[in-house]
Amino acid sequence: MADDFPITQRLLDWRKGHPEALEEVMPRVYDTLHRIALKYMRQENPGHTLQPTAIVNEAYLKLVDVEIDWHDRAHFIAVAARLMRRIL
Repeated sequence: MADDFPITQRLLDWRKGHPEALEEVMPRVYDTLHRIALKYMRQENPGHTLQPTAIVNEAYLKLVDVEIDWHDRAHFIAVAARLMRRIL
């Protein structure tokens, strides 16, 4: 979603202890993360039991505990994508 929402600033706010900031970011990056998860699923063996939505949700749960100094939206997406790959 390309808009003027300050994702980088909200990621920094989240890291400073404002959990609501992540709740504002996730809806804006969800579609991108879901597309990445779907791509990863296509590379897996047939019959895999996880669904893209479940992978994104698992990555979200792991992101909550990650302590990273976020650079920008792309950095966040890259870390989330790496987490989804590990989940698979």
